[in-house]
Amino acid sequence: QVQLVESGGGLVQAGGSLRLSCAASGGTFGNYAMAWFHQAPGKEREFVAAIRWRGGNTYYADSVKGRFTISRDNAKNTVYLQMNSLKPEDTAVYYCAARWWSHSDSAEQYLYWGQGTQVTVSS
Repeated sequence: QVQLVESGGGLVQAGGSLRLSCAASGGTFGNYAMAWFHQAPGKEREFVAAIRWRGGNTYYADSVKGRFTISRDNAKNTVYLQMNSLKPEDTAVYYCAARWWSHSDSAEQYLYWGQGTQVTVSS
């Protein structure tokens, strides 16, 4: 069974950086797309970034382009989200998700989810 475990969240000042990790297990991920979503209190879960495991194609929400970078380490079955120039509005729980083959910016299209990690950006 596919399991996703996030880590790396925390409290950071505006303008700072964090790197989130998502360790994947229980499957063969070569044909998966991996994504990060975030969810702030009272809001819907929103797409942040995605990467196709095969080929490494990346996709970003407009709000994070130029600030966040998604990457993967094939040997470790781990996906990363490097977050720079963080803003208070980036504060949310960040979730790692996986789906077969192609990416999607709709949370409903993802079958597998991690438990989430809190990111708090102070002003």
